[in-house]
This record gives sequence, C-alpha cells and structure tokens, in this order.
Amino acid sequence: MRGALPRLDNASARRLFLTCHGLTGAPIDLMDLIRQLGFVQVDSINTVERAHHMILAARQKSYRPKHLKRLLEKDRALFEHWTHDAAVIPTEFFPHWRLRFARDAQHLIPRWQSWRRDGFQEKFDAVLDRIASTGPVMARDVGEGEQRGSGGWWDWHPSKTALEFLWRTGKLSVTRREGFQKVFDLTEQVIPKVHLTEEPRETDSIDWACKGALDRLGFATSGEIAAFWDAVTPAEAKNWCQAQLGDDLIEIEVEGADGALRRVFARPDVMEQAANAPEAPGRLRVLSPFDPALRDRKRAERLFGFHYRIEVFVPEARRKYGYYVFPLMEGDRLIGRIDMKRRSERGCLEVRAFWPERRIALGKSRMQRLEAELARWSRLSGCGEVVFCDGWQRESLG
Repeated sequence: MRGALPRLDNASARRLFLTCHGLTGAPIDLMDLIRQLGFVQVDSINTVERAHHMILAARQKSYRPKHLKRLLEKDRALFEHWTHDAAVIPTEFFPHWRLRFARDAQHLIPRWQSWRRDGFQEKFDAVLDRIASTGPVMARDVGEGEQRGSGGWWDWHPSKTALEFLWRTGKLSVTRREGFQKVFDLTEQVIPKVHLTEEPRETDSIDWACKGALDRLGFATSGEIAAFWDAVTPAEAKNWCQAQLGDDLIEIEVEGADGALRRVFARPDVMEQAANAPEAPGRLRVLSPFDPALRDRKRAERLFGFHYRIEVFVPEARRKYGYYVFPLMEGDRLIGRIDMKRRSERGCLEVRAFWPERRIALGKSRMQRLEAELARWSRLSGCGEVVFCDGWQRESLG
C-alpha cells in the first residue's frame, strides 16, 4: 500500500511561491531578478505604468524604466519574444528558443492563413531584403501600396504579418521600441554571437524548459509546467515528470486556501525550501494584472483564495470592478483591488475605488501603508500627488 504523500501546508506553500516569484527577501540585482522570474510580460496598456515596469517596480523600490531599457537595447542581456504572450527574456536562454522558432514556423502558417489577410508568405523575402539593405524597420515602414487594415487591432497588412511571422520564427528580432512600436532587425544584428552558435537538441530544450518551470514555480502539476513558458506540450511535460520521478522529482500534496489538497510535483528538498523561505514583507504592494504571481489565475485563487479576472475585454455594463483594476498585496495575502489612473493633464494619480476582500478593514495603520505605496506609484508614473475621488472606499463584493 502506498504511503501518504508529504504535505505542504497553505502558509508554507504561499511563502515558497512568493519567494520563487521574487516577492520576499532582500532586493537583488535587476538582471538576477529577471533570471529568477524567467521572463517579464510586456503589455501596451498604460493606465499607471506599463505592465513590465510595474512587475519589476513591485519587487525593487529603486527600479526605473531606464534600467530595463539599458539591459534590452544596450547590454543585449535581454531579448523580446513570446512565452504565453510577448515578454522580455534573458538572452542566455535564446538557444532554447530555437524550439519555439521551429514549432511556430510549423504551426503559425496554417493558423494565420485562416484569419490573416492573404499574401503574407509572399512578403518574407522582400521584408528580409529590405532590412538587410536599409536597416531596422517598423510595421509602418513596410508594405508600400498595400491596403492598410481597417478591421481592428489584428487586421494587419501582409508585410506587417510577414514581419511578425519572421520575428516569431527567429529570423528577425526586436532591436528596440519607439512609442511602444516594435522596431525589427535581423536577428544576427541583435542577439550576441555567443548565443547564436549554440543549437540544443529538442530533447535538451524540453528538459531545460520543464526544469526551469518547476524551479520557478516551486511545485506544479505537469500542466502548469507546460504552461509556464508555453514552449512544450502538455504531453511532453507529463512524460518528463514521469521520467524524473524518484531521485529528481517527488509527488507531494499542497494545501489550498480553502483547505483542499492538490497533488503536484516538486523537488525532493521542497519542504526544506519552504521552511527556509523568508516571510513576505508586511508593506502593501500594488501588483500589475499581469504579474507573474497572478498570471495563472486559477493557481493564485487556490493558494490565496483571491478570485481575479481582468475586465479590459468585458463590456462596461458587465464589469464587476472596472477596466483595469490592480490587485493589492499585503505580506502573503491579497487583500483587495484598487482602481487608479495616471492623470497626466492634472499631474496626479487618481484613485477611483478600493474594494477590500472580506474581513479586511482599512484602519489607520493600513491606510498609512496604502498612502505610502500610492505615493511611490505617483512618483514612478511622473505625477505630483495622489487624489482620492469621492466615495473611493467601497464595500467588499466577495
């Protein structure tokens, strides 16, 4: 008869999870932080500050956007590509992205043919020749004479589609952004040569991706391992877990916020890791909706009992909270969500609403911590003051 699995209680699981995500312990070097996270999602919405800057500033009080720009555009220590979405990734990981390039080359053409405009494949050579002869381009620089899209965000003209395909498949890289628009160049002009020569085998990259995902999650199902980089299939991650069981991998039970147990994979020393993980600091922290600690909404809900959905694409009349509402973390708990917006024309950070979770009171001490955090974001976003709208303190909707 099989013995009982080791069990990680909820408090220990939260502590380990937050430590893996850079939300406990002393601040570390920015590049080391990004390596620890694995990648940082990039998003265009700029309600207070863009998501990638918010993710890093939540972990480093001294962070400024220029620090990331240097790593990307000058040091070339980071490159921009795709995980589950657009992200900045340590360039030392680039050789393992060849797996992604090859798979995207195979899968994107039939997928894009069904919902992009025709003719993008015929533009590949012209786009590559243009960049080779004249240098980096943006989408607006190519496709002379092509009908520009009028059908929405994804209605790309064929040459723009070609640019994006060549980027997704590794022929082109993003050399910088201008006004948040990608500027593309030949990959060999962007990625340092030391990272261009290595070509891992597919099996090596699958092993690397699964190991890296588990180490950054602390504990996970095979499905969560596959979803982390979104580079290996669920079947590949499942097979990897089964092959590793024994000396390199064990099964444990993790307690959720509601007391429910979930069977997951972990390293053999997971209990020691959890015991040694530092406590999360008690200060309040505004998190981006795309923070890596929240990216897997179901996992976050199991661990923290915090149900969160971004409502950007929800019709206004059906939104429960608002267009772009930020989760608020205190220690190892998610205690509410806050609706705030940078008002550049007024030079202020406007706080529209705060909804606490159940049994969370905004007393004097917590209010002081909230004001300190909002003042920090006001400075980071270039505002002079924080302005609270009438009726901003709301009742819990939980």
